[in-house]
Amino acid sequence: MALFTSSPLSDESVMRIMSCTLLDDPSAILGGLSELTLSYVDFDGREQTGMMICDSALADDLLYIFEKLFKAGYQIENIKPSDEYCGDDNLIMADNCSSCFNYRCVDGTDTLSLHAFGRAVDINPRYNPYIVNGRILPPNGAEYADRTKDFPHKIDESDLCYKLFTKRGWSWGGHWKSEKDYQHFYKQ
Repeated sequence: MALFTSSPLSDESVMRIMSCTLLDDPSAILGGLSELTLSYVDFDGREQTGMMICDSALADDLLYIFEKLFKAGYQIENIKPSDEYCGDDNLIMADNCSSCFNYRCVDGTDTLSLHAFGRAVDINPRYNPYIVNGRILPPNGAEYADRTKDFPHKIDESDLCYKLFTKRGWSWGGHWKSEKDYQHFYKQ
């Protein structure tokens, strides 16, 4: 049975997040988050259920998008909250985990990422790497950095995931000029 539900952040999730993340004022960030239970089709074509934490104001968008992806049989390797990796973005990407909330800074800066507010989602990051200053993240996604090649799970403007996110007013990191973040959708 497919599940697409939203609920307030559970005490268990708050404890997991707090065990990995030092927040100056946890209530300011965590109070505005929701837990989504999402069905998805994995890379073996099996129905799975994952959890994603997001800004509560974006929950309806994400429930809509992920339900459409599921019904279309769109494959996502796994969906887990970032705290299962203790917020380590390199581990999250290397495991090809699709996620949203992760209290962290933009790579190489002191500026909080939109992920820190649950306002950015990364989808199949290994196949849709982040390319900045000649670096490819995750490193195990290097073979997917050449976007002229055709391969499974590639997000581009013809991809259903791209179409669903942008239809709901989200922006895509694949459109950035100085760097490219093909896994990254965000809404400010």
